[in-house]
Amino acid sequence: MKIIFMGTPEFAVASLEILVKNGYNIVGVVTSPDKPAGRGQQVLQSAVKQFAVANGLRVLQPTNLKGDDFLEELKTLNADLQIVVAFRMLPEKVWNMPPLGTYNLHASLLPNYRGAAPINWAIMNGEKETGATTFKLKHEIDTGSILLQNKVKIGEEMTAGELHDELMVNGAELLLRSVKEIEKGNVVLKEQNALLKPGQEPKHAPKIFKDDCKIDWSKPGEQIHNLVRGLSPYPCAWTELQGEKKTSFKIYKCHFKKDAHTLKSGTIVCDGKKELKVATTDGFIYVTELQMEGKKRMPDEDLLRGFVFAPDAFFS
Repeated sequence: MKIIFMGTPEFAVASLEILVKNGYNIVGVVTSPDKPAGRGQQVLQSAVKQFAVANGLRVLQPTNLKGDDFLEELKTLNADLQIVVAFRMLPEKVWNMPPLGTYNLHASLLPNYRGAAPINWAIMNGEKETGATTFKLKHEIDTGSILLQNKVKIGEEMTAGELHDELMVNGAELLLRSVKEIEKGNVVLKEQNALLKPGQEPKHAPKIFKDDCKIDWSKPGEQIHNLVRGLSPYPCAWTELQGEKKTSFKIYKCHFKKDAHTLKSGTIVCDGKKELKVATTDGFIYVTELQMEGKKRMPDEDLLRGFVFAPDAFFS
C-alpha cells in the first residue's frame, strides 16, 4: 500500500514516525515550504520535513495546492491512500485522488471541536475529556465520516501544551490502528451527525486571536483558570497592569480558590515575597508563573524579588 503523508508541525511527526517504524511505504511527504523566521530571518524547515529528510523520504513543498505541477507530481506517486495530520485545507482534486481516499487525524472527539484550535478550546470550555478522531475527508472541513476515536482525560490542572503532547502520542497510535483497518479492508464509517442528540449543535474550535486571550477578571474564577490553562504555553492568556503606563503580563500557570471578599475584580493582593493573587467575582486566582512585558517567563517568587506592585494595583 503506497501512502502519501501530509503534515507540518511537531504534532504530525509522531504520526509519520509510527507509520515509518511499522514498515509502511511512504512514497511522499507533503509539507509547508521553508520560510524565514526569527530576528535573523533564518530559513526554517517544518518539523515534518526535518523528520522526512532524516529518514530518506521524498518531500514535496507546494506553494499552491491547486497548481498543475503539484497535482501532476502527486499523480506520478500513484498512492493508494493519503494521510493528513495538522496540514492545510485540501482542494477536492487532492483529497479525492487516491483510490482508498484521504484520512485526517483531528485532535478532538468529533463532531465536537471542529476547527483550528480543538486542544485549546476543550480546556478553555472546562471539558473533562477529549480525544482524537480519524475520519475520511469530504468537502466541509472536519465533517467527514468517522473511522476510529480514542478518549483522553483532561486533568484539572492540565495545560494545552500538556494535552497537545498526550494527544500527539495517543493520536499517532490511533492513526496506526486506522491505517491497519484500511489495509485490511475493514473500514466501517460513522456519520458525525449520528453522534449528536436531536437538536444538539456541535461545539466549535475556531482560530484564536489576541482578543480571545485577554483575561476578563469579572468572570468566575474557574473560567479564568480554564482560559489560562487552555492558552498555555501558546498563545498565552494576558492582562494589563493599570497605572501611569499600562504594562502587559502573560500568565502561564495559576490555580483558583473560592473565597468571599469585597474587592473589585482584578484587584492584586500581594505579600511582596511569595504570593500573588488576583480577585475575581467568586474568589482569587493565584498566579504561579507569568511573564512581564520585556522580561522572561518566571515563577511569581522570582518576579516579586525584583518588582513591587503598588498597594492599589489592579489588572484589567
